[in-house]
Amino acid sequence: MSRRILARTVCLLLICLAAKSVCAKDVWTSVRSKNFLLIGNASEKDIRQVAERLEQFRQVAAHLFTQANLDSSVPTTVVIFKNDNSYRPFKPTAQTAGYFQPGPDVNYIALKTDAGDAQNPFSVIFHEYTHLLIKNTSGNVPTWFNEGLAEYYSTFTISADQKVVIGKPIAHHVYLLRNGGLLPLKTLFKVDQESPYYNEREKQSIFYAESWALMHYLILGNNGQRVEQLGKFLQLIDRDVPMEDAFQQAFHTTFEDMERGLRDYVRSDRYPIAPGHFERKVDNDREMSATSLSEAEVQAYLGDLLLHSYRVEAESYLQRALSLDPKVALAHAALGMLRVREGKISAARESLERAVEANSQNYLIHYYYAYALSREGMDEAQQISGYDPDTAARIREELKKAIQLRPDYPESYNLLAFVNLVTDSNLDESIDLLRRILASSPGRNDLLFTLAQVYLHKQDFKTAREILEKLRQNHSDQRLRKQAESMLTQLEARAEQIDRIEATQKANGSGDGSSTKVVTVDPSDPSAFLRQALRRPGAGERQVQALLVRVDCDGNGIVFIVRVKDGLLKLRADNFQNVSMLSFSNDAGREITCGPRRPENTVVICFVPSSDTRSKIAGSIKSIEFVPRDFKLKAS
Repeated sequence: MSRRILARTVCLLLICLAAKSVCAKDVWTSVRSKNFLLIGNASEKDIRQVAERLEQFRQVAAHLFTQANLDSSVPTTVVIFKNDNSYRPFKPTAQTAGYFQPGPDVNYIALKTDAGDAQNPFSVIFHEYTHLLIKNTSGNVPTWFNEGLAEYYSTFTISADQKVVIGKPIAHHVYLLRNGGLLPLKTLFKVDQESPYYNEREKQSIFYAESWALMHYLILGNNGQRVEQLGKFLQLIDRDVPMEDAFQQAFHTTFEDMERGLRDYVRSDRYPIAPGHFERKVDNDREMSATSLSEAEVQAYLGDLLLHSYRVEAESYLQRALSLDPKVALAHAALGMLRVREGKISAARESLERAVEANSQNYLIHYYYAYALSREGMDEAQQISGYDPDTAARIREELKKAIQLRPDYPESYNLLAFVNLVTDSNLDESIDLLRRILASSPGRNDLLFTLAQVYLHKQDFKTAREILEKLRQNHSDQRLRKQAESMLTQLEARAEQIDRIEATQKANGSGDGSSTKVVTVDPSDPSAFLRQALRRPGAGERQVQALLVRVDCDGNGIVFIVRVKDGLLKLRADNFQNVSMLSFSNDAGREITCGPRRPENTVVICFVPSSDTRSKIAGSIKSIEFVPRDFKLKAS
């Protein structure tokens, strides 16, 4: 071989190694089944087999979840890699054989087809897909129920497209339960998503194992005698019956008796399975269609997968897709949402306008564009005081296009209701839209929270309170539960403020029968409504948020000692009667007395600063209002 040929060969080899996708491109295929979009560099046969298995699980779930809404409004895209080499850049961890990445716009499933790992990718996917079914059915299930049922159905297998088995023992759960003690059921039932048993590795193993064992016992133990009771328990929980009451009403037993039964079940070390079969073979292959994907489309899908997985590598894939084909709508849309996440709204608009131009019939692109527009003018705390009329009109236009193209997509309704709140318009339309979409998505508690805010904005405190009380009993989402509790406190404060204003107007003879309007802010600002209810500073007064440390009392009067950012302030009053006091927090206790405050209380105070800069007394206190610990006097 001549040196020139050798040099060319080495050069070509180096180029191929540096740009493998150009020199040795994989063939990527797209397969669309009835309920899933699958793409992959595996063989078309393997992709179809994955689609078949997912469709079969869904059909079995339809028999098991008879009241579930299986027609999810959020599409699911499955990315199938032929081997570990191609899958490795997209793995959350080195050991992951498959994962499910849920999202409000798209759910992603990723897995590989070669059987090189001990972990079964389908067990992970069936587990997470069960969560999706539960969420579609009910937004208020205990964490043990959610995880236990997901683990139970993760063992689903089907053979000969007809014979189904569910409930196989999970080896690592069986081993742990055999060698370790069970948690008391009262402890298990109190676990939520912020509990150490849910988040700490050394504790979560027993939580998952016992949740699985309890669900297995309730479904398959005693020849399935408790299955009907389990259904009743879920119904009672969904009606906001307290956990312990729901348990006793449904199972007609105590926690202690159920716990003894579970211990005996685990000690027996015999876990029955639930076999079943379809009368005829489940064959979904006829409903599938396959097409080949261009390199640009592949890069766009991979970039969008990484975007939804919150991976920084997403942009390089999306930019590569657009360099190959500037008209790939998915790449423009995903890049636009990446720019929104970065806070670069102008750049996001540019990308999303190109996405709309490339594909005007995609409802998600219209929703993305409206979402980007709705973020214009937001501060770092994601708060906004209003939209200019043109922006509001454009947002509504895009959302109505999205709704027309996909009437069952909840996010479009939620964002439209938010825009109506910000602009103080079309509130009755918001109520109608939200109630309509909640009828088909009963598990969407975030939509219910938005609905409560609309009613609060209309000053329909009774209906808002009923919704928030329901959300306060929620077992699925502790963050939402806290938001509901905070807003209930603010609702009461707002109602009391309006009553005070109306009483003052009536006493002064100046009432005209109208009420003050609620100023709308972003729902992510939980302190917004309470800020409106606070006493307004009088002339010459200063208002600050502080911690009440101590109250000193002597013959000369009372001194309130509060901690502010710069240190301690001492504020004097002649007596308690001369200080306006109001509590918006249970932390305040039932009375205020002299002495140290244990615990210290979060307060908002108004005082007249002292003119004597040498005095140890900072001023004269006029009002003190007790607020929740997470309250913020100023949006930040």
